[in-house]
Amino acid sequence: AGDLLPDRNFYTQVATGFNRNHRINSEGGSIPDEWIVEYVADRVETMGTLFLGLTLTCSRCHDHKYDPIKQKDFYRFFAFFNTVAEAGLGPNNGNSPPFIKVPKNWPNLTGPDARFVTPLPPKINVTQTSVPRPQSGAPNTVMVLHESTTPRPTYRLERGQYDHPDKSETLQPTTPPVLGRWNTNWPANRLGLARWLTDPRHPLTARVTVNRIWQHHFGLGLVKTSDNFGVQGELPSHPDLLDWLATEFIHNAWNLKKLHKLILCSATYRQVSGSSVVAHRRDPENRLLARGPRKRLTPYAVRDAALFASGLLVEKTGGPSVRPYMPPGIWKSISNARYRQDKGEKLYRRSMYTYWRRTVPPPMMMAFNAAARETCVVRTDQTTTPLQALTMMNNITFVEAARCLAERVLRDSRLSPRQRLHNAFRMVTSREPRPEELDRLQADLQYYRGHFQDNPKAATSLLAIGERRPDPAINTTRLAAFTLVTNTIMNLDEAIMEN
Repeated sequence: AGDLLPDRNFYTQVATGFNRNHRINSEGGSIPDEWIVEYVADRVETMGTLFLGLTLTCSRCHDHKYDPIKQKDFYRFFAFFNTVAEAGLGPNNGNSPPFIKVPKNWPNLTGPDARFVTPLPPKINVTQTSVPRPQSGAPNTVMVLHESTTPRPTYRLERGQYDHPDKSETLQPTTPPVLGRWNTNWPANRLGLARWLTDPRHPLTARVTVNRIWQHHFGLGLVKTSDNFGVQGELPSHPDLLDWLATEFIHNAWNLKKLHKLILCSATYRQVSGSSVVAHRRDPENRLLARGPRKRLTPYAVRDAALFASGLLVEKTGGPSVRPYMPPGIWKSISNARYRQDKGEKLYRRSMYTYWRRTVPPPMMMAFNAAARETCVVRTDQTTTPLQALTMMNNITFVEAARCLAERVLRDSRLSPRQRLHNAFRMVTSREPRPEELDRLQADLQYYRGHFQDNPKAATSLLAIGERRPDPAINTTRLAAFTLVTNTIMNLDEAIMEN
């Protein structure tokens, strides 16, 4: 509700763009009224998942089967967001209005660099005209929320269908009493909804948030069903701890940084991840918190960890989305547009900046169970498949990262091959290798070296993978052999696990 704050500014207006990050339909023949309903329903469902931990989607078509949420309650939430001035269909290559213009050179700059940034506009100008997004991938507009001068009336929709409104009653924006008291001094709009959600007496918002942060660090939340705090959800494993964390979160002015620090500095988090066979059999999911967390890195961190170990990762903050390596013809099945891969340092930026097309998400991310971003997801299932190992062995990003890691350990001519393998192992796994592990890696190195001595073309082909050119000062056969060994190290379980 940044556009409704009394002291609103450019930044609070931009923040409302979160509620515009849903699907936008631009298909010819689509019905605008239908998609306006879909957009508003998505905002209600996202709010329910993110802040309330409830499956409000179930009450869109009928009363909730388990939780005390009526269908009318869904559409009363719906009324809060049904006042946005927007069209049902969006443009093909641009942002759908309403949006605001932002400076193209708007990274997070501090200190001396800040004086070179384009000054912010003195007023927020909201425009209803469609400006195509620049093809460079650096948009100068950001979609936002903006109240319409003529709000649409809200009705209960029979079976959730846009063309079957029950016009016998116009529904006003309000919240179910079972979820917390509504203060009559609050405005009946999105600002009032935000104040209701952040009321210290609200029973869910703080608990749901701290549970999701706990899930981020431990793999499972104190409430395992972090997307469902309703009747069908699981009870918290440590209810008193959940309440205490929620209270601390509120007392610290909803400061997420302090919440992260509180959890990470706790004795519970700093425990050793290992356990005995008996303890693991008794508590395989670590619900009793008798040991530290052990979980796989997120799909984004899997890629970032490989780039970091290789020295390729560009840690610059801010800027437009980038287009790293993708399979050839990745977009052909859904569009005439061609995926244009970036060059230079853009290939090695953190994965959070990767351009994401919902209809064709990055295959590497999806292999490691990333959410497709069609809808709001706070908990994803984790699978272990052969495809993940094949991705890390053969994906261009990981092969190039393995070569650059090999170059890092080969540049110091004073080290023996065994010392170089020791350093590579430590860079990837953050621990010292055991003697038997080094013996195996050294045997592999000797085998690969002999293989590439007999097949120099294979070595040349391997080192040609990726845009970064190999170091000409390093012998081709040696570099190729070390590349396959470092690729093996990067494919270890420890390389993608957080202990």
